[in-house]
Amino acid sequence: IFRNLNIVHDERPQHVAVFGGDHVYKMDVRQMLDFHRNKQAACTVATLPFDRAAAAHQFGIIQVDENWRIIGFEEKPADPKPIPGMPDKALVSMGNYFFDPDVLFDVLAEDAANPDSKHDFGGDVIPAMLDRYPVYAYNFLENQVPGETERERGYWRDIGTLDAFYEANMDLRSVEPGLNLYNPAWPIRSATLHYPAAKFVFDDDDGRRGFAIDSLITNGAIVSGGQVHRSVVFANVFLHSHSEVSDSILMQGCAVGRHARLKNVICDKGVTIEDGAVVGEDLDFERERFTVSAGGVIVIPKGSLVREDGTVVEAATDRPEGTLRPRAHSPGSIKSA
Repeated sequence: IFRNLNIVHDERPQHVAVFGGDHVYKMDVRQMLDFHRNKQAACTVATLPFDRAAAAHQFGIIQVDENWRIIGFEEKPADPKPIPGMPDKALVSMGNYFFDPDVLFDVLAEDAANPDSKHDFGGDVIPAMLDRYPVYAYNFLENQVPGETERERGYWRDIGTLDAFYEANMDLRSVEPGLNLYNPAWPIRSATLHYPAAKFVFDDDDGRRGFAIDSLITNGAIVSGGQVHRSVVFANVFLHSHSEVSDSILMQGCAVGRHARLKNVICDKGVTIEDGAVVGEDLDFERERFTVSAGGVIVIPKGSLVREDGTVVEAATDRPEGTLRPRAHSPGSIKSA
């Protein structure tokens, strides 16, 4: 932010919003801005009440007075201080801020000149403001999004780790996810990819059936005699006959060969799993060839080729001619699947 203050200077805004990019939530930001204006705050921090036991050791904890003015900050305390009037709750920062532009210029310049600072908003900039400026906490639970139910209110996930990213995706394919993707009153404006509808083919007596259960399947995907369980499948993915994918995330353009099996896997874009290859059934072996998260999620790098014998070719350009590639673009590919 400090390196790009010239943009703020040129635009001369009334307010500056600084929002983190690795969180998942729905917010009507206008309501937070109204709170910021009504409090005549130099800075407003979006916060979320957590159970004190759940918040301990995990988050930075905001301390507020009875008017929700911030009076202190604790970094992952063992015993978080409660919210006034809410003894079982502690207040967690969501990493989203509104600033008065003039104040932002001053505090960032001071922070940049401080050799002891780590130049972090939550750890350095905001705590240094508390004795000099009115800094307030906005309660995210009070934010009302049209079309959302009480059960969905307050949904927020920090997806800064592999396991958190994986769990957020797995939550979306559940029967009643905390984040509602199907609310017409507050749609999510994702990228429009001009692929045809997802397709599921074959229902043969030998068990070659294309189906997906408890899963999200994006447009352009073809499940050709394969099985998808509890997974998220992105656009233009091709699953060949008798393949099995469970508890996994397949990014755009992946291909899974015949009789291949994937479990607890994140496949980055353009990954090819050759016929008969298996990933996810032996974590000790997976740690020798892939990144494996603390929770046991396996990550296959972008463009990799996984062979039946377990070897991995990481660069797509290194693939020998004739190896299996995604067939969703190829005419007549279903017939050869």
